Amino acid sequence: MAAMATSHCLAGCSIGEVLGMVLSTWWGWGNVGSIVLSIVLAFVFGYSLTILGLARQGIGLRDASRLALASDSVSIATMEVVDNVVELLVPGAMSAALSTWLFWWSLALSLAIAFVAALPVNRLLIAKGRGHAVVHAAHSGAAAH
Repeated sequence: MAAMATSHCLAGCSIGEVLGMVLSTWWGWGNVGSIVLSIVLAFVFGYSLTILGLARQGIGLRDASRLALASDSVSIATMEVVDNVVELLVPGAMSAALSTWLFWWSLALSLAIAFVAALPVNRLLIAKGRGHAVVHAAHSGAAAH
């Protein structure tokens, strides 16, 4: 369950990170703007994927939003911290053009390392009945209706 939760989180973070990095690079923004935009979009897409899945199960928008915030916040925050630290540590990654191998390689590397970092976090949260355990319970409860 932790691997599935982390994969789900990685999907939202990846969409937000890639879109944020692509847009900020295209617009010529600096590192701070790029990081802020990528983090905001990672949270938006991470929460949106959870909300969408819960809504498909018949859970209302307000409840789905609360569940997404409760289940995804720590995982997304972990991924974003690790992802951005790795991006900052790879020489030239933050200034690499979209058309370069370095841009895409460093982004893939940072997301892979973020997955590894978030996996034990999600495992711990689930073991304590938090994180995606809350969403899983909501899915099970909605399926029983």
